[in-house]
Amino acid sequence: MNTPRPVLVVDFGAQYAQLIARRVREARVYSEIVPHSMPVSEMLARDPAAIILSGGPASVYAPGAPQVDPKLFDSGVPVFGICYGFQAMARALGGTVAHTGGREYGGTTLRARSDATTLLRDLPTELSVWMSHGDCVTEAPAGFTVTAESPGAPVAAFEDLAGRRVGTQFHPEVGHTEHGQRMLERFLYDVAGIEPTWTPENIIEDQIAEIRSRVGDREVICGLSGGVDSAVAAALVHKAVGDQLTCVFVDHGLLRAGEAEQVEKDYVAATGIKLKVVDAADRFLGALAGVTDPEQKRKIIGREFIRVFEAAAREVAASGDVEFLVQGTLYPDVVESGGGTGTANIKSHHNVGGLPEDLKFSLVEPLRTLFKDEVRQLGLALGLPEAMVWRHPFPGPGLAIRIIGAVDRQRLDLLREADLIAREELTAAGLDRDVWQFPVVLLADVRSVGVQGDGRSYGHPVVLRPVSSSDAMTADWSRLPYDVIARISTRITNEVAEVNRVVLDVTSKPPGTIEWE
Repeated sequence: MNTPRPVLVVDFGAQYAQLIARRVREARVYSEIVPHSMPVSEMLARDPAAIILSGGPASVYAPGAPQVDPKLFDSGVPVFGICYGFQAMARALGGTVAHTGGREYGGTTLRARSDATTLLRDLPTELSVWMSHGDCVTEAPAGFTVTAESPGAPVAAFEDLAGRRVGTQFHPEVGHTEHGQRMLERFLYDVAGIEPTWTPENIIEDQIAEIRSRVGDREVICGLSGGVDSAVAAALVHKAVGDQLTCVFVDHGLLRAGEAEQVEKDYVAATGIKLKVVDAADRFLGALAGVTDPEQKRKIIGREFIRVFEAAAREVAASGDVEFLVQGTLYPDVVESGGGTGTANIKSHHNVGGLPEDLKFSLVEPLRTLFKDEVRQLGLALGLPEAMVWRHPFPGPGLAIRIIGAVDRQRLDLLREADLIAREELTAAGLDRDVWQFPVVLLADVRSVGVQGDGRSYGHPVVLRPVSSSDAMTADWSRLPYDVIARISTRITNEVAEVNRVVLDVTSKPPGTIEWE
C-alpha cells in the first residue's frame, strides 16, 4: 500500500500499544507498531513522521529492562513518551527517575501548571487521568518544561517544544483520561506537524493504484467466507480489477440462518462481483457424522474446506491464468505473528487456510495495515450492506463448534432457530454494536427436565454467550438488559422444539474462551 510516513509506536510490552496505534489512526494519521528491540537505525530507515514510546510493565532500573537509545533524540524526529516510555525518555536525556515508594493506579487527579503550552493548553487545570506506575520522574531533563503534576508524580508531564519532544506519565490513549484524544492530536498536529490524511477515501484510492500496478491484467481469486474481512478485501480488489476477480463461496452447511443468502444475493448485488458458489453441505455433514471431539471437528472441516476450495480454484484457473489469492489479513494478525515484513502465513480455515503447496498463488492482502474498525469504515465507504459490515465475528468452522456433541441436520436447524431469535432480539434492542460477538451454544448431549404445555419435557439447554471486546484477545460477558435476555429466553423455549432451558454464560476471557469448543 502507498502509505504515508508512519507514526511508529514503540512497544515496550504494554497492553496499550495497539490502543495507542488505533487512537493515532482515529486522528486520521497512519501508525505502525514496532518492537522496542528494533535498532534506532531501522526505525529511522522507515522515515517516521513521529515516534511514540509506549508504556510497559518493567521498572527502568530492573536488570535487562528495555531502554531508549539516546541516538533517537538526536534524529530530529518528534517523540512522545507515555508512562514507561516517558520514564525511559527522561532517563536517556539526563533526567531523574526514582523509586518514591508511592504508586498510582487507575483514575488520578492531574494538575496542569500555568506554563502548559501544548498538550494541556486551554484544558481544565484539574483533569482525571489514567495512571499505572510505581517509579516516577522527579527531575525533568535539561531544556524541558514541567507542565503537570499529580499526587504521586511531581513530574507528570513535560515538553521541549524546540526539540519537538513531549511526555506524560499518564495514558492519554485510555478512555478514562479526560481530553486524552485531544492531547494525542495536539502532539500529532501541533508538535509533529502531521496532516490528518489517513481516511477511508485515501486508503481506497492508494490501494486501488497499488493492486492495479501489481496485478496488471492477470486473474485473481478470493475465498469469500461472508465475514467482514474477506468481504471488504474482495470488494476493494474488485474495485481495482473488476471481472479479473472471481470469488469462491463454499457453503459448508454450517452457517447461520440467512448468511448464505446474504453472500449470494446482497453482496453480489452491492458489488457486482463474479461469484462461484459451491454447495458442499452434504460432504461436510457426511465427514462430521458421529464426531464429538471439537479438535477433530475443526480438522475435518479444515481438510474438507481445503479440498473443496482446491477443486473450485482449479475450475476457475481452467478459464484463465490465476496468479493471485486475496487474503483478508488484518494488522493485528501481522503484529501478533511478529510479522510486518515478508509474506504472511495464510490464516487458518476462516480465510481459506492451509492451502496445499501445489496450489501456488501470490497473496494480495489489501487490509494488512488496517484494524477491524478501519475495515468496517472501508466497507461502508465501498458501499457494502451495513448488515455485512457490522456482522459479528463468526468462526470458520461455523455452528459445528457451537454444538456440544455430534453435528447433524436436525441439531443444526435447532441451533439456527435459537441463534436467529437471539440475533433478532439483540437487533430490536439496538444493541448489535455494543456486543462484539454473541455465540449461541447448543448442549446437544445434555438434556434437562422441564414443564411445557402442562406436561413434563426432556429437552436440550441452550447457552447464550454475549461478550464485549475490542480485539478478542480478552473479553468480558456483556451486561445485556434483563428484559432483553428474558425475551430471548421466552422466545427460544416457546418457538424452538426440544429446547426447554436457556442459560447465560457469565465467564470472562480469560479464564474462559469466547467459543465453547
